[in-house]
Amino acid sequence: MSKVWLITGASRGIGAEIARAALAAGDRVVATGRNPQSVEEALGASDRLLAIGLDVTIVRQADEAVKAAIDKFGRIDVLVNNAGYALLGALEECSAEEVEAQFRTNVFGLLHVTRAVLPILRAQRSGHIFNISSLAGFYGDPGASSYCGTKFAVEGLSESLSREVAPLGIHVTIVEPGYFRTDFLSGASVNHAARVISDYDETAGKARRATAEVDGKQANDPKKLAQAFVTLTNAEKPPLRFTAGADAVELLEKSLSRKKLQLDQWRELSISFAHD
Repeated sequence: MSKVWLITGASRGIGAEIARAALAAGDRVVATGRNPQSVEEALGASDRLLAIGLDVTIVRQADEAVKAAIDKFGRIDVLVNNAGYALLGALEECSAEEVEAQFRTNVFGLLHVTRAVLPILRAQRSGHIFNISSLAGFYGDPGASSYCGTKFAVEGLSESLSREVAPLGIHVTIVEPGYFRTDFLSGASVNHAARVISDYDETAGKARRATAEVDGKQANDPKKLAQAFVTLTNAEKPPLRFTAGADAVELLEKSLSRKKLQLDQWRELSISFAHD
């Protein structure tokens, strides 16, 4: 039996590619975005596709999207929490409003949709949740404090969730992409802090310039990543974490090495706190 996918942020980029790959595999797809017309234009017409509007920051809309999926296809097998954007700026440069908006979409939006889907997956005693993190979910990049914070949050809540739902037959996979050639780094998906502080030019300023330079030149192919999602949904034991892209793998290995080095360096003090 074909699977039913619910994908957020499916009007463009990785979300749209995942929807195309799932449809090509013969599955059925509920593709969501803030503008359903944009989703339809991106994916084309199909009797196995339902394009609906969803602002993930609004709980009611998440509930309505799940109801529409059930009304149309009768079940949900795969949830892909893909909707999100980046906020670039040093921590001090980012306003409270800018940071809160970032967390409302990247973290609370993911939670709204996941909570709406979980009763369906529990009743089925099956399902697979993909939460899109980033190399920013394990690598603190200067100039992207808020964005990294949201992705570290996604990593932590996903790991806990995976242990909560595993006895119910539900899988959770955190996907940590590197740089993929989509429009994510364009103005469509990247916001810049309104405030710029010259003292951070060598950190946050450098990050802003580097982002502009790499846009359109990313080494990784989003179509291949989308196909990997189809592969992972068919795995008997899918991974908790999947790191995507040679750049992300290299950064993860460096991050793990640095953490191990610091752990070893301070081990004697770290283990010295037992009662006498």
